[in-house]
Amino acid sequence: MDVQEDLKKALEELRKSKERKFDESVDLIINLQKFDLKKNQLNVFVNVPHKVKDKKVCGFLESKNQHVDTITEDDFKKFKTKADMKKLVKKYDFFIAQGSLMPKIATTFGRVLGPAGKMPSPQLGILLNAGEKEISELKKKINNNIRVKAKESSLKLAIGKRSMKDDDIIENAVTIYNAVLKDLPRNKENVKNLEIKFTMTKPEKIRIR
Repeated sequence: MDVQEDLKKALEELRKSKERKFDESVDLIINLQKFDLKKNQLNVFVNVPHKVKDKKVCGFLESKNQHVDTITEDDFKKFKTKADMKKLVKKYDFFIAQGSLMPKIATTFGRVLGPAGKMPSPQLGILLNAGEKEISELKKKINNNIRVKAKESSLKLAIGKRSMKDDDIIENAVTIYNAVLKDLPRNKENVKNLEIKFTMTKPEKIRIR
């Protein structure tokens, strides 16, 4: 039996749980083993086939743009205190930036964006040209990307919603799992097991063979 089959069975079990008044998230939990967080970095963006949700994106750009909430260099002075910056970090899921502004963004917002893991990243989020086409394409990419960053030996990732089809959830889960395996130093040996759950349910365990 493969991971796909096991995920299918696990989802069948989860679907027996009571329907809630909101659309629950589907969380994939990847439990790692023999993985030293100090020695090994795990920080990848995985492009999933099915969008999980529309992310709220904010852009640090040279001029206002109608496709994205924009903070221009002139606006930086509005964020005088750490509390102002924290409000901003809470409001948005993702930050993009024009490359030319990066040094100033790092000095002004780095102390808050950095620890929150929301600093615009060269992998996905730094633009040379902030034209309409580039911003629309980047937003689409961001909505289909899930960031996997290991801060502890258990990775918990929102990979879908309860309202999605099982096949779509499974496709997202397998895509993420395979991308993580590629990035682990010892591949499958570094994975203890997988778990999948809805927001309000207990997790269903999936063994790795």
